[in-house]
Amino acid sequence: MNYGIVIERADHNFSAYVPDLPGCVATGATSEEVEREMRKAIRFHIEGLRLDGHPVPEPAAKLEYVEV
Repeated sequence: MNYGIVIERADHNFSAYVPDLPGCVATGATSEEVEREMRKAIRFHIEGLRLDGHPVPEPAAKLEYVEV
């Protein structure tokens, strides 16, 4: 499955979240690091959902850039 992630720059690091998996977040010193950490967080989050007997949401968020 391919989940869309949102990466945001903070004052001294980067953070990311998955719109389709509420509560699934990660941080890192660089955007590359937060992307790696996000992959781990998604796998961990999905494993937890399955272990708890909850359904795993299908990827549904559509991420786009808009020119202004």
